[in-house]
Amino acid sequence: MKLLALSCALLFGLIAAPAHAASLYAGKAKAAAVCSQCHGIRTPSAGAPFPSLAGRDAGYLKLALEQYRDKTRVSEMMNNIAGSLSDKDIANLAAYYSKQ
Repeated sequence: MKLLALSCALLFGLIAAPAHAASLYAGKAKAAAVCSQCHGIRTPSAGAPFPSLAGRDAGYLKLALEQYRDKTRVSEMMNNIAGSLSDKDIANLAAYYSKQ
């Protein structure tokens, strides 16, 4: 009975998904617009000296992007790029690349 009530509540939106849940679709779009030129989606761009992000741990990616954004991890290029990312963007990118 409790399972039925929970299922109905979820179905009718009475229990909302966490506001901070990452979106793979949003991560894919942001990756295509911002990251893929250097890092690619599954492999880096041809001849690029940049590491592949595909399959990396989401926690690692999230921390690295936050550090680049906050300039506690220094790379002029990445500091500039990550500086424009919101917490939600970072969560979405980390979730997306970790699933590739």
